[in-house]
Amino acid sequence: MCGIVGYVGRAEAAPILLDGLRRLEYRGYDSAGIAIVDGDHVETRKCAGRIADLSKLMAENPAAGHYGISHTRWATHGKPTDQNAHPHFDESGKLALVHNGVIENYQQIKETLLQEHEHHFASETDSEVLAHLVGQIYDDSAVGVLDPRRHKSLLVEALRTALQQVIGTYGIALCHSDIPDFIVGARRGSPLVLGVGKDENFLASDVSAIVAYTRDAVYLNDFDLVAVERDKFEISSLGGERGNHSISKVEFTAEDIKKGDYPHYMLKEIFEQPGSVRDAMRGRLSLEECTAKLGGLNMTAAQLRDVGRVVLTGCGTALHAGMVGEYLIEQLAQIPTEVEFASEFRHRNTPMTRDTLVFAISQSGETADTLGALRESQRKGYRTLGICNNVASTIARESDGGVYMHAGPEIGVAATKSFTSQVVILNLIGLLLGRMRHLSTAEGTRLIEALESLPEKIEEVLKLSDTIKGIATKYAEATGILFFGRQLNFPVALEAALKMKEITYLYAEGHPSAELKHGIIALVKPELPSVFIAPDDAVFSKNLNNIEQVRARKGPIIAVTTESGAVRLKGIADDIILVPDAHDIAMPILTVIPLQLFAYHLAVALGRDVDKPRNLAKSVTVE
Repeated sequence: MCGIVGYVGRAEAAPILLDGLRRLEYRGYDSAGIAIVDGDHVETRKCAGRIADLSKLMAENPAAGHYGISHTRWATHGKPTDQNAHPHFDESGKLALVHNGVIENYQQIKETLLQEHEHHFASETDSEVLAHLVGQIYDDSAVGVLDPRRHKSLLVEALRTALQQVIGTYGIALCHSDIPDFIVGARRGSPLVLGVGKDENFLASDVSAIVAYTRDAVYLNDFDLVAVERDKFEISSLGGERGNHSISKVEFTAEDIKKGDYPHYMLKEIFEQPGSVRDAMRGRLSLEECTAKLGGLNMTAAQLRDVGRVVLTGCGTALHAGMVGEYLIEQLAQIPTEVEFASEFRHRNTPMTRDTLVFAISQSGETADTLGALRESQRKGYRTLGICNNVASTIARESDGGVYMHAGPEIGVAATKSFTSQVVILNLIGLLLGRMRHLSTAEGTRLIEALESLPEKIEEVLKLSDTIKGIATKYAEATGILFFGRQLNFPVALEAALKMKEITYLYAEGHPSAELKHGIIALVKPELPSVFIAPDDAVFSKNLNNIEQVRARKGPIIAVTTESGAVRLKGIADDIILVPDAHDIAMPILTVIPLQLFAYHLAVALGRDVDKPRNLAKSVTVE
């Protein structure tokens, strides 16, 4: 959830650490801080607020040195204040530590340090307690040891011993003023990557922080510890065994994570969807066999035919994509499919048969609840596959197989292109499983044609941005917004409402259209617009009936529909957003994009910070 950057090398550390934090600000922006070792003492600058506030502080009071650590925070324990900002120090003031995650037993550790060692704490955080614990263990072990080379191993062992005592999750980087050109990191449940450079090395919670400096990376596993120097590194496990990790090449560049000419990452990523949708199916459609090719599933044709039930699990936007997937797989493959909140799945005893196939869906591949659901499913012996956007993520590495989204970096906190890529992939899975059962070659061909036509049709939808901006401005005074859809477009209503809540802070809810009369109609009033996702499909007349009921009660109506539907809605809907005609399986992608734009333009009209909405961060890596 928070961001970590560490550096050791020959360059000045401060500019590199600040630049890395700016690239990670989407992960947390309550407070930020830097610790740089200058000679025999640690210089620290930290404050509540954004990275810009920290940059100003650094400009007014610079810190020099060639190694250090930094952090941008999304608050868990303790309010966003200067005192609670990271880095935190141990009792000696020589050890500085930054931490992502949650130490669940920090209160017990704190009580021990207070009673047995009379420690003094300056913050409300669990992270400061961890710094004190590591520092105490190190100080006890380093007494009388004169060899400076020995101090490096003692610091690593102090962190190892401390982590064997804690309960919880962590991504950690620390440094000590007595040990020059040396930083130490560790991870469990919170990502940490080592960047390998020439005469310099890096630590970061996300590779995007360091891709401007190196594209060679080592992705740490849970329970890994890493000791980092200028020209070398050593990885070991929490138990002390030496690690065997390969260096991977990062697939994207620093240019890929710039906004370019767009005012916000979210708008850039909305407009990237013709390409991200194309890349999600690139090389995965076979016109010759009228099916999809998904070798990454690591399953034989016989194993795929034996699947008798599918469970899709995720959180937030990924959950909504899974809900679209439920309709798709049941419609195309006739396999019973259900969607589970990952947070519920991992904590309840869901009845499943031996022929169940589980998919864990996560853009980052690090979502804590989804990762927990994957591990719970595997623990019970079910084949569990991943759908994620980060080939080096924990879910990608721990799953039994899966499908990589190829959506490219998604920086905006409000997910956009990852949703449409996930829906494309679930279409491919439905097509693959369907063609192994009852789908004809003719229908397989029609489905492939529908998918291949999507990028061009998405470009048509994106041309409506200025029109949608006008509609959004019209409703800038609304007290909230209702979203309605049926069948495949019901999850789109949920996703559209989530986008609206995330970046405008308005009340917004998504509902099945048919539920209108079952209580929701009581909310209808002139100040509360209703958005109906109503393409001219098999249930259009049902949607039209619901729209008429809202109109009769003077509720403003925005309709997302196709050309023939627009003819029937003229004079009924107050505003119409026209999307191209398409096969039913493609329609959720074409209807969600104008609603992403609607939320975006309304948020801008309200003066919201679109890319950094309040209380939110991009990756939920803590519960």
